[in-house]
Amino acid sequence: MGGRPRHDARGSLSGPSVILVDSSVWIAHLRGHRTAATAKLEAASAREPLLVGDLILLEVLQGARDEPHAARIERGLRQYAVVPLLGPDLAPRVARNWRKLRDLGITLRKTADVVIGTFCIEHGHALLHDDRDFAPMQEHLGLQVL
Repeated sequence: MGGRPRHDARGSLSGPSVILVDSSVWIAHLRGHRTAATAKLEAASAREPLLVGDLILLEVLQGARDEPHAARIERGLRQYAVVPLLGPDLAPRVARNWRKLRDLGITLRKTADVVIGTFCIEHGHALLHDDRDFAPMQEHLGLQVL
């Protein structure tokens, strides 16, 4: 399922469009669920560079049954570029986006989702997800989704 594209420490990649895959899609894929998002994952993995964010890796590994299961999942996800999603330059932008949505009367359930969305917006990456919390970011912040 794909290889490791070239990337720098900030998650910027060279080459064709880049897709960050959210934990909602990886979890459905690992459970064998056939959804529109998992079908897009399977199609994209053959033709586009995929990224796994460190927070996404964390969320997926938290759901592992045991250590051997976690190790198998981690090996599978590490065939893609794993990048840090939050740093000192991005943190204020995440907070700004959170406030912007709050000012519109929108409260998201998880700060991690705003981190993920802002990372994609700032780096020009598309997000593949199956999580309703990203819809306001798409509508009001310009998040590109697959």
